[in-house]
Parts: sequence; C-alpha cells; structure tokens
Amino acid sequence: MSVNHQYAGFLNSKLLWKDSSLFDLPQFDFQHNHEIINTEIAIKIPENEVLGKRIEQFFDYFLNSSKDYQTLLKNLQIFQNKITIGEIDFLVKDLLQKQVLHIELIYKFYLYDPNISDASLERWIGPNRKDSLLEKVTKLKEKQLPLLHQPETIARLQEFDISTNSIIQKVCFFGNLFIPLSYQNKQLPHINNGCIVGFWIRAEEFKSEKYGSNVYHIPEKKNWMVHPKYNTTWHTFDHVSEELNKQLSNKKSPLLWIKSNEDSFSKCFVVWW
Repeated sequence: MSVNHQYAGFLNSKLLWKDSSLFDLPQFDFQHNHEIINTEIAIKIPENEVLGKRIEQFFDYFLNSSKDYQTLLKNLQIFQNKITIGEIDFLVKDLLQKQVLHIELIYKFYLYDPNISDASLERWIGPNRKDSLLEKVTKLKEKQLPLLHQPETIARLQEFDISTNSIIQKVCFFGNLFIPLSYQNKQLPHINNGCIVGFWIRAEEFKSEKYGSNVYHIPEKKNWMVHPKYNTTWHTFDHVSEELNKQLSNKKSPLLWIKSNEDSFSKCFVVWW
C-alpha cells in the first residue's frame, strides 16, 4: 500500500464523538474541504514507520495543507529532573479564530464485547484486550491534558514565547470500531456509529463452510486504515488460515481484509480470546 492510500484512509476516518458530547472532552473539528483533500501527499515516510507515527505525520500534513491552521509545535517532550514526564502532541494556531490549541491526537481500533458488564462504553476494548476506550479516556483526563498546566510545561513553552493561559485544549479522537456479526443492524449508544468499519469473530467461527469461497489478505498494521479495494494480492481460505493460526497462537488478533466479489470488501478481526 502506498502512503497516498494510507493518507486517504486517514482522511476518511471518523471522530468517535461530536463536539464535547461524550466524556466532556471537546473534539477538534476535523472537517476537511476540497482544497486540502489531496491524496497525493507530499511527504516521505520511512517504510518501517509504525502506525501511530504515520497518523501524526498525516495530521500534521492535514493541518498545514489548510489555510486555517498552522502547527506551532508537535511531540514536545516535557522533562522533570531529566526524566520525561509526558509529551504534548500538538500546539496549533487557529488562524481564523486567532487562538492557540493544544490537541491530543488519538487513533484507535476497538472491538465491542457484549459480554463485558452492562455499561456499553466499558465494552469497547482493543483487539488483544490490552487496552480499552475508558482506559484511554482516563489517561487523557488525568495525565495527558493536565500536563499542559504543569510548571515544567509552562517553563518549556516560555522558551517559545507561548503562554499557557490562553491555550484551548481539545482532543482529536478517531475510532475504527468493530462489532459482533449479530450487532450489524443495531445502533450502539453514545458513540458515532459512522466509526463502525467492520466486524469481529472468534477463531473457531472462521470455518471454510461459511468463509471458504472468499479471498483474503492480512494487512500490516501500518495499513489498517486503508480501504481493502486498493489491495492487489489475495489468498485463498486455506492459505490465509495458516498465517492466521500462527498469529492466534501468539495471542494476536489479526485484521483480515475479505473480498467476496470484484466490488465487495469487508474488514474483520479474528480474535484469539
């Protein structure tokens, strides 16, 4: 997959909620106009750059391709006694409102597990069950956003002639959500259902009787945001099952791209748990 395909996937990503309607965390208004939707991205990204760093570069490119914003600082590490205590993702100048924004950028893949408690927001977990939506929100509220007002941050920003007094804090929280097959016609509460991009199944459900006639590809994580239609190499059920089982045995839940006919594609996580 090319960087252009990845950038197009990033631009098509959706915010997990609108405004400050959830968690009392105001979202940065990620609306793009036709002037800056240009998938011929003019930056070079190293082949081995991980997904998170790619998203940061795409976001920075998006901001600076707009007439409305300018990146002032990004990935600013804050130290206390030579020990890193945190990092400010982005300080951005809103050129229309003449404001400085502190934006924390989040790009997550979550699966909805209906077997977790009765609270729907607790059910959004990472593909390998190592993280969750609520854990990330807690980290944002208790660590990442308060970092701006730490004495060390205030002093660091003074070096750039930036005062924290007038900075407005926002998050830019993108979600790529996957639901059980039985939930495909349901509206899920609280979150933006436009973020639902696929489904998930357990390993024992991936059987040839149901899935044998399709072709498949297991994308590298750096390509997870890409639309499967851009993929050119596809494999049979038997071929992909071998690689699938290797990852599942290592307690990794791979993402599958599924092609059922020439213009029908889907995304599916096969989970080990």
